[in-house]
Amino acid sequence: MKVPHLVDSRRPEPPFLNNEREMLESWLEYHRITLVIKCEGLSDNELRRRPVPTSVLSLHGLVRHVTDAERNWFRRCLLRDNAAPSVFVDAEVEGSPFVPLGTADFTSDLASLEAEWTASRAAAAGKTLEHTGLRDGQEVSLRWIYLHMIEEYARHNGHADLIREMIDGAVGC
Repeated sequence: MKVPHLVDSRRPEPPFLNNEREMLESWLEYHRITLVIKCEGLSDNELRRRPVPTSVLSLHGLVRHVTDAERNWFRRCLLRDNAAPSVFVDAEVEGSPFVPLGTADFTSDLASLEAEWTASRAAAAGKTLEHTGLRDGQEVSLRWIYLHMIEEYARHNGHADLIREMIDGAVGC
């Protein structure tokens, strides 16, 4: 039995006409909420499930991964805050945001992601799109960071689409 198509009013489609800054911010918000919607209504075991045998990807792992991506690009890069530690990356464990998840608490990890969203919005507030941060000795504009984060979420939301469909048959959203 197919689960109905997922739709959620918390995720309005960005307007067709807007200034560049608001367009970038609205698309990033759209993709942030998309990932959360993909995770809703599943058990902890389903959120940790890796339905593709050759992949470490799970919905829970994707939430942890983008939490560190938000922190990396907005805090470490844009704010040049090298003291901001990773949330889930462990240099000793390959693919650490994705594995291990056995004792990970999804509710807590989702709260960490939402806290990073707040920190990311604050980091970008009041800065122009031309404002630069620093990544590996190279300047990076806020515009590039927005575009990269939109791409990051869009790519992983595609993964989430497939993972969710394999778990319970739910498609789209």
